[in-house]
Amino acid sequence: MFFALALLAYILDKVFGELPGKHPVMWMGDFIQAFERRFYRNSILSGGLLVLALVGLSLSLSLLAVYVCGLLPAWLALPVLALMASTGLAMNMLHASVAAILTADHPRQAIRLLVSRDTDSMDETAVYKAALETWAENLSDGVIAPLLYLLLFGLPGLAVYKAINTLDSMVAYKTERYLYFGRVAALADDAANYLPARLTALGLVLASAQRRRAWQCALRDGNKLDSPNAGWPIAALAGALGVGLAGEAFYHGQLKPKPILGDALGPVTEATLRQGLQLRATIDGWLIALLVLGVLFS
Repeated sequence: MFFALALLAYILDKVFGELPGKHPVMWMGDFIQAFERRFYRNSILSGGLLVLALVGLSLSLSLLAVYVCGLLPAWLALPVLALMASTGLAMNMLHASVAAILTADHPRQAIRLLVSRDTDSMDETAVYKAALETWAENLSDGVIAPLLYLLLFGLPGLAVYKAINTLDSMVAYKTERYLYFGRVAALADDAANYLPARLTALGLVLASAQRRRAWQCALRDGNKLDSPNAGWPIAALAGALGVGLAGEAFYHGQLKPKPILGDALGPVTEATLRQGLQLRATIDGWLIALLVLGVLFS
């Protein structure tokens, strides 16, 4: 396992956040758009070829990067690899993006950058709920999952995961255009996030002052959403805060019913969002402590 690499990459993201220049995920997005323009067919075969192409390219380039770093002096190879790996971790960016809702002059416009649902008719409560759901779900997709695959498989594992997750965010929609084209990407993302989503829920439970309630809500409500994974961290956070999250929302002009996750013991307010974001410090502490222990005893 790559404890030292994962620890250094996490610390680099914590200290510096996003590096200047074009992010690797943006290059992946460019590849997806180019493939779609040239080879799009609303078929499982066409979508599957896209997944194979991007995953194969990401794996190949990451293996090349590992090989090149292997030619460097030992004292330099690990920091260079960790710097590259830190671009796949998004704790700093995620936390800052969600926290920006608290200071935005127009919160509905700010939340529009973070969610795919329609925001025009949102009231203040809906904005704060959406922000909390984004924080919980992307804590899994943007932090725990990439860190897990980096820890298990090194830079290639992280690169493959980011490719799958980027594909899911761009083509795995249940719309007429992507119903079949995005099917393989959606299934791959469901499989890749199965364990991380549940580990994220566990992390939120451990970070909470209301661990019993958070755990009960995660177990009771984690499987209630259409996604096999998204509900777990959202339900755990809802339980931790004593609020109800999810529920019906508008997507592409249509009202989509969703069950409420958690126990609505109080309203979702600005203070609730602040409380949810404050869990970051405890989560950081747990993750760094576990990685340090791994370095010491591996």
